[in-house]
Formats: sequence, structure tokens, C-alpha cells
Amino acid sequence: MDAKLLVGGTIVSSTGKVRADVLIENGKVAAVGMLDAATPDAVERVDCDGKYVMPGGIDVHTHIDSPLMGTTTADDFVSGTIAAATGGTTTIVDFGQQLAGKNLLESADAHHKKAQGKSVIDYGFHMCVTDLYENFDSHMAELTQDGISSFKVFMAYRGSLMINDGELFDILKGVGSSGAKLCVHAENGDVIDRIAADLYAQGKTGPGTHEIARPPASEVEAVSRAIKISRMAEVPLYFVHLSTQGAVEEVAAAQMTGWPISAETCTHYLSLSRDIYDQPGFEPAKAVLTPPLRTQEHQDALWRGINTGALSVVSSDHCPFCFEEKQRMGADDFRQIPNGGPGVEHRMLVMYETGVAEGKMTIEKFVEVTAENPAKQFDMYPKKGTIAPGSDADIIVVDPNGTTLISADTQKQNMDYTLFEGFKIRCSIDQVFSRGDLISVKGDYVGASGRGEFIKR
Repeated sequence: MDAKLLVGGTIVSSTGKVRADVLIENGKVAAVGMLDAATPDAVERVDCDGKYVMPGGIDVHTHIDSPLMGTTTADDFVSGTIAAATGGTTTIVDFGQQLAGKNLLESADAHHKKAQGKSVIDYGFHMCVTDLYENFDSHMAELTQDGISSFKVFMAYRGSLMINDGELFDILKGVGSSGAKLCVHAENGDVIDRIAADLYAQGKTGPGTHEIARPPASEVEAVSRAIKISRMAEVPLYFVHLSTQGAVEEVAAAQMTGWPISAETCTHYLSLSRDIYDQPGFEPAKAVLTPPLRTQEHQDALWRGINTGALSVVSSDHCPFCFEEKQRMGADDFRQIPNGGPGVEHRMLVMYETGVAEGKMTIEKFVEVTAENPAKQFDMYPKKGTIAPGSDADIIVVDPNGTTLISADTQKQNMDYTLFEGFKIRCSIDQVFSRGDLISVKGDYVGASGRGEFIKR
């Protein structure tokens, strides 16, 4: 029997902290309690005294080896999941694109081939729906039965990803009939395109213009509209990467009426300022994200949303395009810069620093939004997202007295920058266990290659 005992740590859940030991057997949590004296000496001990023992992070918003905006994201399932693992994330749910001229089943099969035998952590998929066809809803139902039980649509990017309101209604009905969940990228794409075209015509071609072209109202209006359409379809939905005060207010208002809308925000919206768009030269391109970074007023509202529960998940939206690639594609036109940046490696560290260490949320809330709620939202709980008998032994050991310096020079992501360059984190992630296997020690990957398993949910 493969067994180990995590001894003397403080186990953290969404409901509290308790000093206890964790017995791991054959990749599962076997018991939690004061177990040291009763456990045979032959069982390997891991000293966790003075450290937090928490569920491994679950990042339900990544774009790995993904074709977007005429290029492909920089991480494949090897580099992307090693980066995730060393940063304390033990599960991802990645977005598979519907490929041009391909149906959802064919596209899902292609995405499986990218991940199988490469991912070092457990993984699931959402499938993006960008091109409706006659029997798309039956294919959604088939994928749901095969373990891909969530889908995504875009209300922006006309000509490539964007769907119209009628299509959103049809997809919601298909999701509802198959028992799946729909994730929505909510921005008013048509208005954004017109604003962007006007700005370009005025000679405003630099990367900082990206922010101006996507004002807060473009997100708020789309969130409001999507909620109304979901009510008409009688199928709730999940909003990805919300960035504005108005969007949080729309979600909270719907929740107050009993309509079960759910939503996430992302690490960068909670920790970074829109001031980067004022920097000289091409530097703002590093933060050409969609939606863009916002002002402090919006960031404060997002933190309120986290603490009230209006926002239940913090994801990374890891969509990595190298700075060099952004320059090559968009040097003369901000509209051509690939939208996205890296984040899967540093989500847990940055959320601990800006949330827990800075007093914006409790450590219990940290566990809730980075592990427990993602598992609950996407049908992985209690297999994932908790430290309890029978759950997968996906566990991180965090030293609150440690320190970590974030730098592009030391990151594992296949990137030439990080938006969190120079962040000094008041903790260290000392050990990461995935299904009981030790896979990372103090930021270095030590696990086997290709060990990740597909999660049917």
C-alpha cells in the first residue's frame, strides 16, 4: 500500500482551521485527525508543523495549446500544467475551441489528443461553441455524457467567436436539456468593434487604446442582457472573468431574486491596476487582456463581490501570448494584438498575498474561491476541492512564514514576461501532492511526466 502521513499541520477549509494529521493511502485521503501515534512507523511522515495544509488549487479557466486570434497560446499541456503544479494548482478545466469546419465531437477529440499523456495534473474540459449546426444540441448532450459537462460562448469577437442573442438562447436550451452548464464571456462585441474602429481611424493605434475600446459599460450591458436571455430560456449560466462594479451588481441583483447565476473574477483584476495602459512604448500590450484591467473603484467592488459571495470563484484566465508575439502581430494596430496573458502559475501565490496577507479576505475564503467552489461549480466536489476521507489527495503545504519572489526569469510558464513581475509573496508553497504523489517541492516540479488523468464530470 502506498501511504504517507502529513503530520502536525493546520488544515484549512472554507469553514475553519484545525490542527490535525492527514493519512493518505493509494492516492486518497484515508483519514483526518490526530493520527500520528496510531499510524505504523513504516508509513512515511511529512512534517507540516507550523504550516497550512490546504486543498490543491483548481483553476477552471485556462486556454492551453489553444488557437486564438490567428495564433496559438504559448503553453502546451506539458509546460502549462507543470507551471500550474509548481504554483499549487492540482486540477485545471481547460477551454477547448470548436475548430473551423469541425463539429463539437471532432473538436473535443482533437483537444483530448493535445492533453493525453502530456498533462502532469488532472484536467477537465469545457467546449467553446462558436458555430451552430443542425444537431449541435445532440452533440452537446453526448459530450456531457462523456464527461465534458460545461460549454462556453462569446458575446464578442464578431467574425470568429461571437454568437448572437438568438444563438445564445438556443445554446442555453441545449445546455439545459443535457444537464450541462454554460459559461459566458460577456461583452458587447458590436459596440466594442465600432469604438475600436473609430479610435484606430483617429490614429490611436497603440496597445493602451485596448482599454478605451472596451469600456466598463460594454461588460455591464452584456451581463444584463445575458441574464435576461437566460431567464427567458429558463436556464442559469456562469459568467467568466468579470471585471466591473456594474457586472457584480447585476449578478448580485439576479441572485437576490433567487435566480441561480454564478460568476468568477480573475487574479489580475483583483491585484493589478489599469495604470499599465499609460506606460510608454509597447509595454501596455502585456496587459492586453479581455476584459482589460480596471480602476481601483472596480477592483474594490470585485473584492466586495468575493466576500459577499456574489463572485464564487477566482480563476487565472491563463491565455499566454509572449510579448514578442504581441509585438509581431499588433505593432501597428492594437486590434490585432492577441488578447490574453499568463496566470496559471501565480494565481495561488498572488491571491494569498493580495487577499490573505493584505487582509482583504480570510484564509478560509481563499480556500473557498480557489479550490472548493471551483470543484462545486463544475461537478468535481467532493472528489476534488476538499481534504476529507475519500477525496483525492490533492493537497498543498503552505508556509505562512516563507517568502516567494515572482519573476519571469524563474517561472515555468513558457512565457517571456509575467504581469506579476517583482511581487513579493508572504508565503511559500513548499509541497504539492496530486492524488498522493509529491509533484512539486518549493517551486520545482519533481513528479512524473504525463501523469495527469482526464476528469469526467
